[in-house]
Amino acid sequence: MMNEPPPAQPGRRFRLTRRGRLVLIVSAVVVIAAAAVLVPLLLRPAKEEEKKASLLIPEGWRASQVYAAVDKALGKQPGTTRKAVGTATLKLPADAKGNPEGYLFPATYPIDDKTTPASLLSYMVNTANQRFGADHISSGAQRSGVTIYQTVNIASIVQAEADTPRDMGKVARVIYNRLTDGMPLQMDSTLNYALNRSTLDTTAADTKIDSPYNSYERTGLPPTPIGNPGEQAMHAAINPTPGDWLYFVTVAPGDTRFTASYREHLRNVEQFNANRSSASSGR
Repeated sequence: MMNEPPPAQPGRRFRLTRRGRLVLIVSAVVVIAAAAVLVPLLLRPAKEEEKKASLLIPEGWRASQVYAAVDKALGKQPGTTRKAVGTATLKLPADAKGNPEGYLFPATYPIDDKTTPASLLSYMVNTANQRFGADHISSGAQRSGVTIYQTVNIASIVQAEADTPRDMGKVARVIYNRLTDGMPLQMDSTLNYALNRSTLDTTAADTKIDSPYNSYERTGLPPTPIGNPGEQAMHAAINPTPGDWLYFVTVAPGDTRFTASYREHLRNVEQFNANRSSASSGR
């Protein structure tokens, strides 16, 4: 049988020895320090999410613009991505002859420290093949009597020429009507592509340049797309709005006028020039 401790005497107070006080103080410090470490650990997520970078390719950008954006996003020397086209394995149609213009699909692409110019270009082309290879695209191209590559080519011009998305179907119809009639397309956007610029001002000298992209001098489509079209432009290219239009001009933002009459078109062009003159003079 264990001996019980003697009962405490009334009024007697226990006092800690110096050693006991030191033990308590050290214990308290350890507890406080442990708590200080524990709190941040509890507040920190179990696994911190790494920030993911991305690259946005807008609709209508030319390949040259895409190359420059990839170089910048990946921290490469200017010209690196353009050179990568020659060594990258890109699943392009035979008609493209290795040129990815038109197939660098506009979208937002994730990038990280393992992304290379070649892998990113391949991602864009594969995305384009998935979108352009859809059944409704193929059947739409067949109805119009053109190949998928020619459809992308037409869509790139539509993307560059249409003032608003609702005009895209009409612009596509003008292109098809002109191709059917054997007329040159006479699109300023193809000249801008040839001259590596973007402007509304086209001179008579511009229309005489020696280039396969000069659609004033040459009939048919340019040899390649002139940019990278989005899905709305592709939809317009395979479903052009019914109409007999051969001409169009955007006389003011949101006011594009389509007509089958050359005389009426000239009046619309006069209105366009008058509006441009007023804007430049500040009136």
